Amino acid sequence: MQTKRVLWDERVRQIPKGFSWVDHRLVRDGHIRRCDPDSLALYLFLVSVGDANGLSYYADKSICRLTQLTEPRLGEGRQKLITAGLVAYEAPIYQVLAIPERGPA
Repeated sequence: MQTKRVLWDERVRQIPKGFSWVDHRLVRDGHIRRCDPDSLALYLFLVSVGDANGLSYYADKSICRLTQLTEPRLGEGRQKLITAGLVAYEAPIYQVLAIPERGPA
């Protein structure tokens, strides 16, 4: 078994004040399987720009420009995240939701 070691001590991740990383249960509990690349790109964007409550007010046109998604792909990705219970949306507000305790059925 290979021993884990830090490769770059000066660049060890720290949680910035007011922000956090992606919850590992996204992968471990299988929520990621309910997403496609477009919805995952949107999720990463929203996690990156959201405030301490997971809220983002970015306009869809800005999100499309920054993520290189088209508006139809953004809409489809958003709907997949809503269906997966990962994001809530009431135009123009997005909220990244806490990941449910149990994975998808």
